[in-house]
Amino acid sequence: MLKTRIASAFTLVFFLAAIVVFNSWFPLALNIAVALVSLLAVYEIVSALGLSKKLILFIPSLIFAAALPFIESVFLRECAYFLYTIVIFTALICYHSFITFKEVGVIYSMSVMIPTSLDTIVSLRSIEVPHGMFYVIIAIFSAWIADAGGYIAGSLFGKHKLCPTVSPKKTVEGLIGSFVLNISAMLLFGYIFQAIYYSCGTRISYIPLLIIGSAGTAVSVLGDLSFSLIKRSCHIKDFSEIIPGHGGILDRFDSVIFEAPFVYLLVQFLPIVVA
Repeated sequence: MLKTRIASAFTLVFFLAAIVVFNSWFPLALNIAVALVSLLAVYEIVSALGLSKKLILFIPSLIFAAALPFIESVFLRECAYFLYTIVIFTALICYHSFITFKEVGVIYSMSVMIPTSLDTIVSLRSIEVPHGMFYVIIAIFSAWIADAGGYIAGSLFGKHKLCPTVSPKKTVEGLIGSFVLNISAMLLFGYIFQAIYYSCGTRISYIPLLIIGSAGTAVSVLGDLSFSLIKRSCHIKDFSEIIPGHGGILDRFDSVIFEAPFVYLLVQFLPIVVA
């Protein structure tokens, strides 16, 4: 189980590394990856909630999730949100005999929140040209490293349950491990990045990296626990089995859904690359 989990993790890391490496000549790769993750995430959560047979709601939600990462124009994005809203609530009015407002509310909220949150990964790339992919790496890896720190520390030292009714395997010791590993990793990432680009006059501000490593860890854990609560309410262990050892796309990206918008908002005020 552990070997499978590690192998899957390395596969995801190499996949992200390939997107970073080829970004200069094929920038659309990031959009495609985010669109695919958004599509699968919405598919998983709607299926887990038992609403995938409501095709009049399900299909427009999948289309919206897949399309959003490719829409760069603010006007067109607003049109996409408006059109999706019109379609969903028109469906509620026309098919109210077998579609409830509760079902519409659940599908609509998840189908807007998940793609919108993940789309901030694409937006991060344009913040600091030509080093935008560094921001993308920080947003994704800060969530994954926090999760890894919690898993490692919890497995080795975990004794005190953190939220036993929500996620029985999470421990206080694991939470501490998340903070320690993530803060260390973010500062290390900054040091390595500056060492590589120092001759080009690039400077790194460690304050936002420290905040991402600390407050970002708390946000990441919040995302993880939020989707764990959803899984418990659905009486499932994982959202799917698409990633061996990890479960579904949502099991791997639940914390990223919370972390990416946090990083995006933070660096608007406290840029990581300052020169």
